[in-house]
Amino acid sequence: MKIVILGDTHIPKRAKHFPKRLLAELEKAYAIIHTGDFQTIDVYNKLCDFAPVHGVIGNVDSEELQQVLPSSLLLPFDDVTIGVTHGHGKGKTTEKRALLAFEHEQVDAVIFGHSHIPIHKQIGDITLFNPGSATDKRREKQFSFGLLYIQKNTLYFEHVFYDSKD
Repeated sequence: MKIVILGDTHIPKRAKHFPKRLLAELEKAYAIIHTGDFQTIDVYNKLCDFAPVHGVIGNVDSEELQQVLPSSLLLPFDDVTIGVTHGHGKGKTTEKRALLAFEHEQVDAVIFGHSHIPIHKQIGDITLFNPGSATDKRREKQFSFGLLYIQKNTLYFEHVFYDSKD
């Protein structure tokens, strides 16, 4: 199964629409994980046209989104469990806040956003993954999002990098 991972889309502030490179993957997605900062409920609803969306709120999401989405999620896929959070807050780094959000849970991976920095690393038995941003790369060289393949209870993460948000 292929899951598209994105976050920090900030539509319509940072972009007016989803980039073509992202749309190509959304059309083939089994599910979508969004790490927050959709910005509006319209962005969430548009993603729902492609596949089931598992999203959390970020620090700039509308009040309407805050009423619909949780601040964190535990997602079971087959025999693996994924924690999803935006990662914003005070103190510590975004990575540490994301890990702490699931410190009392048995998770195989923690997916987070907020920093717009693509990350894929192993911390003990947990995979830590930030897709970056498909529409607001900030100081990064390229825009990015993630893909997750789950096969036989094994997680395979990868980033997709590209130069244009058109």
